[in-house]
Amino acid sequence: MRSIAPVRWLSSLLLSVSLLGGVGGCTRPAATAPADTAASTTAPEATFTNPLLPSGADPWSIYHDGYYYYTHTTGRNITLWKTKSLSQLGTAEKRVVWTPPATGPNSREIWAPELHYLRGKWYVYYAADAGNNQTHRLWVLENDSPDPLQGTWTDKGQLTDATNKWAIDGSIFEHNKELYMVWSGWEGDVNGRQNIYLAHLKNPWTIDGPRMLVSTPTYAWEKDGDLGATSNPPHVDVNEGPEVLSHGNKLYLIYSASGCWTDSYKLGMLTASAKSDLTKPESWTKSPEPVFQANPTNGVYAPGHNSFFKSPDGKQDWILYHANNQPGQGCGGFRSPRAQRFTWNADGTPNFGVPVATGTPLARPSGEK
Repeated sequence: MRSIAPVRWLSSLLLSVSLLGGVGGCTRPAATAPADTAASTTAPEATFTNPLLPSGADPWSIYHDGYYYYTHTTGRNITLWKTKSLSQLGTAEKRVVWTPPATGPNSREIWAPELHYLRGKWYVYYAADAGNNQTHRLWVLENDSPDPLQGTWTDKGQLTDATNKWAIDGSIFEHNKELYMVWSGWEGDVNGRQNIYLAHLKNPWTIDGPRMLVSTPTYAWEKDGDLGATSNPPHVDVNEGPEVLSHGNKLYLIYSASGCWTDSYKLGMLTASAKSDLTKPESWTKSPEPVFQANPTNGVYAPGHNSFFKSPDGKQDWILYHANNQPGQGCGGFRSPRAQRFTWNADGTPNFGVPVATGTPLARPSGEK
């Protein structure tokens, strides 16, 4: 999600008119998409095409008890989708499960919700403000119903570390039976740079330690963020949308870099040993090149703010992300959710390939019915 109040205001306008109310060179040998994301020759009923929905930024999904639950930024509420086949998201059941209060610190700009099942309950993490981007913080909802589209969502309040600084794009992951949160935040109280922070959680709604800086924009490809001399600020360096992917003996923190208002929005990667202390900044090493980025040849611009999912049979790995179809479409309602399979390099790192063109038939995730 984004850091600039004027840009987000424009996003909100676009949100209100979008079809669904939705908004939010590789380092590895991946010159082309993995073979299974190329045009498929299988029967039409065995394929799907991107986008999964006409509009929707910051897509997130979780698989639980035979169903995928999906959400994305609407900007004004939390909406959940439920389906057995994520590639068929357009026909999924959906429901608004939470509407913000009319006023207050979490009443506006509802960004980047994520749904997690932790310790036997459902939790939604989202960013919100009081109508001023400076007040953006992270918040938590809880539901003990077996089905997150049912039951009652209880407000657990703000989720913050001791600094209580600007924060968006919170994501939870579990490692060695311990819970951690990663998010995008400001070092101080002035906009201009978004960093990635990590902290340990005492429980799903409480941070119990200091936030640790694990990534700040350092490479040129992380710093495309001009907004113009009349903007305040005129430029922002961006690391945001962190998601942790575990594979073998490594953890990979995939994040979005550069401003979402640019066509340069892309994915970067940090790597840590599974045996390291994840709260130590030195445990994380940043790759010097992006791992997933725009492909004008395929008509895909500003791909980012991703999440991951497994196929229903658990045999395939898929990346879920948003992107634009045309240059210059920015952070608004033109962004749509897309999915494609990814593979793994010989050294254990993920190979995301290149973004596939919309309308390209892709084999459905294995095990879908």
